[in-house]
Amino acid sequence: MGLINRRDATKLIGGAGVAAATVGVATGQAFAQSNAPRINRGARAKVIIIGGGAGGGTLAHVMRRGSPEIDVTIIEPKRIYTTCFFSNLYLGGLRPFESLEHDYKGLQSLGVNMVHEFAVAIDADRKFVRLRNGVSLAYDKLVLSPGIDFKYSAIPGYSRAAENVMPHAYKAGTQTKILASQLRAMPDGGVVVIAPPTNPFRCPPGPYERTCMIAHYLKNHKPRSKLILIDPKRSFSKRPLFMQAFNEDYKGIVEVHLTDDIDDQAIARVDPNTMQIVTKAGLKIKANVANIIPPQRAGAIARLSGCTEGDWCPVAADNFESTKVKDVYVIGDSSVAGDMPKSAFSANSQAKSVSNDLE
Repeated sequence: MGLINRRDATKLIGGAGVAAATVGVATGQAFAQSNAPRINRGARAKVIIIGGGAGGGTLAHVMRRGSPEIDVTIIEPKRIYTTCFFSNLYLGGLRPFESLEHDYKGLQSLGVNMVHEFAVAIDADRKFVRLRNGVSLAYDKLVLSPGIDFKYSAIPGYSRAAENVMPHAYKAGTQTKILASQLRAMPDGGVVVIAPPTNPFRCPPGPYERTCMIAHYLKNHKPRSKLILIDPKRSFSKRPLFMQAFNEDYKGIVEVHLTDDIDDQAIARVDPNTMQIVTKAGLKIKANVANIIPPQRAGAIARLSGCTEGDWCPVAADNFESTKVKDVYVIGDSSVAGDMPKSAFSANSQAKSVSNDLE
């Protein structure tokens, strides 16, 4: 997914980490009553980045290169960043899982402070981020790059538990492996279902790239199998190009059901126990493998910090500063960035823009 290659990921992120971090909000009074230790502000300007994916990792890299006098900290609970971009190539059998993984050694060698912990609260008035271990970190500027969360309840029958049976694989790592293992274990002649979400969502071409890559795998390893794409939208990103591939390269394997004037192919319900998917148009499918991708929203920190309006975070067009909370910037999938798609490429570009404002 996305338009960034492995070399760029390694260079710009320095070997990164997962963008999602769980965060809550605390009032100034709550912080005042807390006995949690704090890091002194000191003389150096402090920038804290929550989330170490393509956006957060790139921002830290660029800032340390361009403004080494600024203290840069990434708060990221995971020690390995597994990319969503290129994960479809892994599903298609074209690259190993290890090629998706990056550590943080590159960023640390540049002097980036890596804090592998969950952020659990933000005091935007007093400019502190509190961690799950009780430590509070002071900042002058805060950048949120938390990626996405899922609206599980938007699909009747789907849940956080159901994602282990009907994986979305839209947060890379364990989910990617689950989907791949299901595909490898499926008997020849089985049925794979891919159900993309409504707009907007992370990496608009992603489900259709995935359709091609899984179809490629089926064509070469399980040619009697079928892949059914059911889509709640009337059209999708780069549709003519993908439809050409479906019809020419994967004819007889890929079957497409789009919403039109008559049929609504949005999911009416799923049953993880029977592996049945039913659309609002009445289409019923019994799947061997079901890649259910729920509707999405901004990551938890963005929502709980007061930066959201609806499901996403409005930002200033010139510098990506939150229009809701002062001295807080939002980049990547959580932001509403005009016509820019929610992708690693966009997050990378936004990080470079924000660095100009912070340096």
